[in-house]
Amino acid sequence: MTLTIILIIALPVAGVIGYGVRAYLGKIKLSSAEAKSHRILQDAIKEAENKRKELLIEAKDQLLKEKNLLEKEMRERRQELQVSEKRLIQKEESIDVRLEDIDRKEKILSVREQENTEKEEELRKEFERHRKELERIAGMTSDEAREVLLKNLENEVKFEATKLINKIEEEARRTAEKKGKDIIISSIQRNASEYTSESTITTVSLPSDEMKGRIIGREGRNIRTLENLTGVDMIIDDTPEVVVISGFDPVRREIARQSLERLIQNGRIHPARIEEIVEKVTAELEESMLEEGEKAAYKLGLPGISKEALYNIGKLRYRTSYGQNVLSHSIEVANLAGMIAGELGLDIQLAKRAGLLHDIGKGCEVEGEGAHALVGAEMAKKFGENDKCVNAIASHHNDKEQESFEAVIVQVADAISASRPGARKESLETYLKRLENLENIATSFKGVDKCYAIQAGRELRVLVDNEIISDDKVEMVARDIATKIESELKYPGIVRVTVIREKRIVDYAK
Repeated sequence: MTLTIILIIALPVAGVIGYGVRAYLGKIKLSSAEAKSHRILQDAIKEAENKRKELLIEAKDQLLKEKNLLEKEMRERRQELQVSEKRLIQKEESIDVRLEDIDRKEKILSVREQENTEKEEELRKEFERHRKELERIAGMTSDEAREVLLKNLENEVKFEATKLINKIEEEARRTAEKKGKDIIISSIQRNASEYTSESTITTVSLPSDEMKGRIIGREGRNIRTLENLTGVDMIIDDTPEVVVISGFDPVRREIARQSLERLIQNGRIHPARIEEIVEKVTAELEESMLEEGEKAAYKLGLPGISKEALYNIGKLRYRTSYGQNVLSHSIEVANLAGMIAGELGLDIQLAKRAGLLHDIGKGCEVEGEGAHALVGAEMAKKFGENDKCVNAIASHHNDKEQESFEAVIVQVADAISASRPGARKESLETYLKRLENLENIATSFKGVDKCYAIQAGRELRVLVDNEIISDDKVEMVARDIATKIESELKYPGIVRVTVIREKRIVDYAK
């Protein structure tokens, strides 16, 4: 019981004592923490002060460096400004010297100008005095003298201009002839073609004279049927074993020839059989004409030509011009044009195409009005050829203006093929008429005394009156005659005009 009471009393006392001990211990810990924090704060303040001093020292060092660098730049700029200032001072001094020199020269020029003005006035008066004296001596006014002087100057200038023109033309002619000969000779040597000379008459051989009667038929019905179907005339005369077929159209003559040969070979000759054979031969000939056109295009390497154009090209196989086969001529022109275009670096295909088609207008009977070149151009346009090709065809005889170098080449190639010796033949009447026209053109000029067409019309030799035509006018007369020949006449090749002026003095020793 006592123990219990003691425990009851001891427990509260122990609690109070424990609380007091804990409070005391807490006060001791609090004072220790405050002292520690105070020390930390003092250490931080000292460290911050040291850091501030270090940064301040670094800032002062950096500022000192910047100050030194700035002072250095200022010194350099000051030196540059001093140099520039010296240069400006020198330039100003130089300008001042030049201005003084200019002022001095202006004064000298002013004095000289005054002197020149005075001298000009003196010269004018002296010139006027001399002019009046010359007018008095010559009996001419200044206007009349000026007119005579200008006329003399005009004649001298014309003479000098003529000489200069001739010199330039001669140099150009030599250069052009050399280059042209090289190209043309090269082209001709690379090309060779055969020509056949055809006429308006075709002969057919008969196995015997008895066949003539069968060809004529009862009351001439067989020969009339054959002539009506083919459009030709058949001449059966006393010539043994020969029938002559006459007609202007070579195609019709060819149809009549082949039909007659087949009838003779078959032996059965009557109107129905004649009509059947003629129809068959006509169809075969049209097919062969298309084949001829295709062969020509293939030979020249020209794809894309329309079927109608190829057919009309093949028709040229049965056309002739002055005895020259037109198809062979067209193929040769195409070859020459292509070669010349190749030498000059132009469009070879266009030159060949236009060369092959240039005479296509000769193969038609009624395709249009006008010259064959214009008709051929219209046909080529219908066949789908381009504008350059059409122009080359239309202009190869100067019926239209040439619009491309290829058109000029086609004209040149056509002239080469036509004027080649032996290529064409001309009737005597046409030949004489051409010579007469050449001589008439020359005699139409004033001062022409005599003229002679020589070398088959390829040269015109003109003799002029030396009292009317002076030396400085001879070249102009030659040029005028050549120009008139070009504009008025059609001729193969070229015509050389030679004008001769001479003075003959005859005396006799007695």
